[in-house]
Amino acid sequence: MPLLDHFNPPLNRTHPWRSFHGAWAAAMARLLNQGVLPSGYYAVPLVDRDGPIEINVAAMRESGSLPPANATAASRVWAAPAPGLTLALDLPAVDGALVQVYADDGDPRLAAAIELLSPRNKDRPAARQAFAVKCVGYLQQGIGVVVVDTVTTRRADMNGVILSLLGVDVSAAVPPQSSLSAVSYRAVGGEEEPRQLQLWPASLGLAQPLPTLPLWIAPDLSVPLDLEASYQTTCEDLRIRQAG
Repeated sequence: MPLLDHFNPPLNRTHPWRSFHGAWAAAMARLLNQGVLPSGYYAVPLVDRDGPIEINVAAMRESGSLPPANATAASRVWAAPAPGLTLALDLPAVDGALVQVYADDGDPRLAAAIELLSPRNKDRPAARQAFAVKCVGYLQQGIGVVVVDTVTTRRADMNGVILSLLGVDVSAAVPPQSSLSAVSYRAVGGEEEPRQLQLWPASLGLAQPLPTLPLWIAPDLSVPLDLEASYQTTCEDLRIRQAG
């Protein structure tokens, strides 16, 4: 199923984005839970953590569980490609409030987040900054994040906003070939080695299939996030058919 325009007629009238947005998040979580995520991990759609902080799809690790010595059959076969871009990174210290939210004793640990952009994330500078701050918060804690932008009615470069907040020279980034994109991020490095930001950027286009990106659930473990499969499932569930 090629990518459709969900923000202009006829789809924005027959299937409003808010309903499709929730259904797509649920389809992503369901597919991840059906043999993609290894034992000890599970995905949850539309997770609301501490009030206004909402994650469209969260990959969680069960409390007390350890990363598997051997991944599932699916993740053993699949290996993440080399990052499309690696940038030097100087992450600021993690804010204490963020530590309290994400590392509360007894709660499952957040392992990865998938964000599906909505028009309100891009419609004004304050909203774009707030979204970027949330994504930087994930990276500060070593949490992998994937940002999917299919919004056709706002042309702001959200990848550029995130990189600017991280203090990265945006001119060093790969220029987007389209205003629509999907980007997987992870921060690597530690106390004794330089921090780096790795990106897997993919340009999206209407009438084009969606890519598969690595979803990093641990420093040395990723699983395939098949955006096309979850998108097709959502369209089928909601009886959306390709025009023509």
